[in-house]
Amino acid sequence: MALPARNHRITLAEAAAHTKRHRDAKASEINSHAFHKDQVMELLNQKGCVGLRIYHGRDEKGKPSVVLAGMDQADNDLHAGVLLEVAFPCPPLCPAPNPLTA
Repeated sequence: MALPARNHRITLAEAAAHTKRHRDAKASEINSHAFHKDQVMELLNQKGCVGLRIYHGRDEKGKPSVVLAGMDQADNDLHAGVLLEVAFPCPPLCPAPNPLTA
């Protein structure tokens, strides 16, 4: 089944509220993960890729991680293609203060 139509866009205020609730819940010692654009585009530009799936995981030290996988029209992961992790976590690599971090 293909993903149903949905507008994933939210306002800055809504995004800031989501990230604040996460920080307030202390659900994780990691607030965000950063990836290089060229590698994300390589993942998204794979043949048959129509979307992005993000898995929550743990690295070998038990720290939170995310794994990015492309997905096809049938909602299957493109697991034999480009997969991404080894992100830059915040902390320590954090942006300047902004509405998503305050």
